[in-house]
Amino acid sequence: MCRIFGHFNGVVTPRELQRVGALQRHGGPDGQGSVHDAMWSVGNNRLAIVDLDGGQQPYELLDGRIRVVFNGEIYNHDELRQRLRARGYTFSDRCDGSVLPALYDVYGDGFTEHLDGMYAIAVLDQRAEPRLVLATDHVGMKPLYYRWDPASGALHFSSEIPALLAFDAVSRTAWTPGLEAYLATKTPFGEQTMFGDIKVLPPAATAVCDRTSGLRVLRRNAPRPGVLPGDDIPGRLRAMLRNEVRRLRAADVPLASITSGGLDSGLVTAFAAEDGSDLHTFNLSYKGTWPGDERRFARQIAERTGAVYHQVEIDPATFPDLVSDVVWHLGQPNADPITVSTYALFRAVRDAGFKVALTGDGADEVFGGYDRMRAAAEARGAWGASYADALAVAPARLRGLLYTKDYADEVELTAALPERASRLLRDGDDPLGRITAFEMEYRLPAYHLRRVDHLSMAHSVEVRLPFCQRDVVAFGRALPDHMRISGGRVKRALYAAASGLLPMDVLNRPKQPFTLPLTAMLAPGQPLWDFARDMLGASRLRSAGQLDPGAVRNLFKTQADRPEDTAALTIWALLVHEVWRERFRPGARAEAARGAMVA
Repeated sequence: MCRIFGHFNGVVTPRELQRVGALQRHGGPDGQGSVHDAMWSVGNNRLAIVDLDGGQQPYELLDGRIRVVFNGEIYNHDELRQRLRARGYTFSDRCDGSVLPALYDVYGDGFTEHLDGMYAIAVLDQRAEPRLVLATDHVGMKPLYYRWDPASGALHFSSEIPALLAFDAVSRTAWTPGLEAYLATKTPFGEQTMFGDIKVLPPAATAVCDRTSGLRVLRRNAPRPGVLPGDDIPGRLRAMLRNEVRRLRAADVPLASITSGGLDSGLVTAFAAEDGSDLHTFNLSYKGTWPGDERRFARQIAERTGAVYHQVEIDPATFPDLVSDVVWHLGQPNADPITVSTYALFRAVRDAGFKVALTGDGADEVFGGYDRMRAAAEARGAWGASYADALAVAPARLRGLLYTKDYADEVELTAALPERASRLLRDGDDPLGRITAFEMEYRLPAYHLRRVDHLSMAHSVEVRLPFCQRDVVAFGRALPDHMRISGGRVKRALYAAASGLLPMDVLNRPKQPFTLPLTAMLAPGQPLWDFARDMLGASRLRSAGQLDPGAVRNLFKTQADRPEDTAALTIWALLVHEVWRERFRPGARAEAARGAMVA
């Protein structure tokens, strides 16, 4: 697991590379390596997980004519190494990424078809005409951001947005429709980020850049539904998940699990605890008494599975400071309050001495776990508009009331979703199939996986995701609708697979998202209230020119007089957006770079 960065074409100074690497060091504190020439560079920050003494990057082959930097884990690296040795290649270590140069040498741009894992990879190929190849895994577990300038042919890339902004050529200018896109989906979906200059490679993508053809981004085949012959689907699903968790436990460093108190993370914890060694599992809660506390269920899971239980408790008084750190590491706003919880939880995991954690992320998308999925699947007639509203911070008609006239006019004809995403959510047959495709291709990578990656790696923790593995995704998407959602219940096959493995209280409890009790916490007298009132003051909003100060003031009045979820989430989302604007204002580049290089 690492952080990677580099460029192709254009001039980048050694000091720029030093800045970029320093801004990602939290994600790779165990080693740094880079090579550069007048017109190219590749570099990495290493978090050592496999073969702690090996893994020096960039990996090289053919006297440096092929160079590779890599972020992620290749779970089938032993098999690949054996296959490549039979072709005459040799390896100086057993690190998973060391197979990549030889694999690329043999298979060219198709090398990713042989990989089983999570990854963002950069290959600098100088065997003939120089070219740069970038690749992402099948569901986007490892993000890769880039800036492409067609006029100069210059490409810059990195694992995180703040690091990419440390290149002099990359602008901090905001994407004008960004606020509307953010409020419509809680974070921008698709390839465009909140910065006009910066895009993110989609899942299952290979980008090729050379001096003749420029940049070409190609979409590979994402995992497709498999075939489900035979009986006992819950039993087969249970065996598959058990095997995936076993494979993902392999590491040369301490590994833990995250247990929120629900089905998905509980099932991962149960399988991870089966190998007989002491498994440590972590749950997060909040100091004080708040609705939706799940620690009782998480503790029951730990007791049932024999895991060593860690209760992490954070004080809501620290949230104002945490929000600023969270927004910095994400690089763009994400309106889910779970971001604060995620950041604090992985800090505790690392403080306890663990560098790898297993989580249950991805199960809802694959197996049909959201109430909005259930509502759409059971709808008679139109479902698309209500589904889109369920994704938003606030419905479209309410968002429009927040904007100044000038900003409303600017974004009036702007689509909040990429074109294909909008097509998937149009009313039509097979709503569950269309929704699953939308969730897997757009919402999962943008809203969940980037959050998990950035906020765990902020504390040098690698997250592994059993529910996002190829075979599990293909199996889940092949299930008939009634084995995912029916009779008003969600994730039917997964609940059946968990029978007998988890406490009945966990299996029978109502589904609840792992997040902050925001409506209760965002109230007069609470730390978040004063912070939000200050950050969303009228003078700030008038300066930005996008939000109507009077409309925002009315939001606070509504929340103070009649606390409710939509007003609370909207205030929170606007607060996060304003923190993002402040952290990434144009003058902040030098401050961030100086701080990173001193650290």
